[in-house]
Amino acid sequence: VNDLARVIAAGLGIAPAITTSGELRFGTCLLNPPAGYALGDLELGKRFVSDLLAGESVRIEGDAPWLARAQLPENPQARLAIHVGNAERAAAADELLIYPRNVLAQVCAEVSPQTILEALQQAGLARQSLACIVAPDTLMASAPLRDTALELAVPLRFVDGDEALLPVAWHEPGNGVALGVAPAPVQPQLIGRPRGRLAVIGLGPGAAELMVPAVKAELARANDVLGYETYVRMAGPFRDDQVMHCTDNREEMQRARHAFELAAQGRSVVVVSSGDPGVFAMAAAVLEALHESEDPQWHSVDLEILPGVSASLATAAQAGAPLGHDFCVMSLSDNLKPWSIIEKRLDLACEADLALAFYNPISRSRPWQLGVALDIVRRHRTPQTPVVLGRDIGRPGQTLRTLTLGDLTPEQVDMRTMVLVGSSTTCTFARADGMQWVYTPRWYGEKP
Repeated sequence: VNDLARVIAAGLGIAPAITTSGELRFGTCLLNPPAGYALGDLELGKRFVSDLLAGESVRIEGDAPWLARAQLPENPQARLAIHVGNAERAAAADELLIYPRNVLAQVCAEVSPQTILEALQQAGLARQSLACIVAPDTLMASAPLRDTALELAVPLRFVDGDEALLPVAWHEPGNGVALGVAPAPVQPQLIGRPRGRLAVIGLGPGAAELMVPAVKAELARANDVLGYETYVRMAGPFRDDQVMHCTDNREEMQRARHAFELAAQGRSVVVVSSGDPGVFAMAAAVLEALHESEDPQWHSVDLEILPGVSASLATAAQAGAPLGHDFCVMSLSDNLKPWSIIEKRLDLACEADLALAFYNPISRSRPWQLGVALDIVRRHRTPQTPVVLGRDIGRPGQTLRTLTLGDLTPEQVDMRTMVLVGSSTTCTFARADGMQWVYTPRWYGEKP
């Protein structure tokens, strides 16, 4: 709690309010040692601190600079003792054990948590002193090794075959585990590198409340955020230590390769898309870049695709349920596919009586495609077919309109508009606010 208070106070530029008696008296919290140290037993620690507050003195056995800087009532003849060491043993009466995290477990194959614990026991080393697990980078994608590190609650670091480790004294109890003991607490971040992570995320339509929690968590942990500048700005705000890499919206493959290059260095990387990353967005580009690469470091990256609320679903939700039955999602952009393919697919979708969702309906460089697409739709649908136009849904200034296919013209649409065209069964009825509800029944043919 005190550490959290300090973080908040630093962010606000004020002094933290520390109320813990032991820390106020002694200038340190024995129950919450600093990074690199672990407390042996919390309940024993509470009684120990209570005795100190009652006037007992203490002797310190072992080396811990942070204890030397504290204002503890030291006395070499004291009844109470703080023992700092990595040996596995039970605490003596009136003794507080504090373990330096100065033990490395180096493995050359997948091992279970029990194997590492047995190695520590054979070497007489305490589990609390385990600082990290070190493995060759050929095991970077190993799920069992990741699970072992998670169960033991220690970082997992990877090194290549020629990389030198810290100068430590090594114990080799066997079972594929070598234990290294450093003279001081180990800083795992100085050993090799972690497994890099690349998350391709969907922000949803734009409103923060429509962003899924997993995406928010991924943005919070990221070292690097890549994407089209508009979407990167939408994903913020970011901390000062987070690096933004903003690129043009037409540089998807370059962005994907850059993301893998960063993640292969052990960084946590996020590639940002609006809506859902798997719907006409960056997920396919990232997977294509990985598919084309033979770099084993790229293939060892922890890659995850995190979904978002797509523009079609966000627009449909505001209108009601126009996509409540079978529907087809299409992009009318012919930048990456021939227009003839778009025409053929659209004609077949209309013949199948699917509700339609048009992405990228029109732009300055593509002014005529929507008109041709509507001509194709009108060969299969009546002029009374409901149409929903959602512009900037989930963002400031959003607009939602309901009209008919007969009234729809390309001039009513721009690149930021989602166009939903109903099927032959799509219905509308009046809402209390004067607008209309739009829905496509779940049944087809005769109502059950």
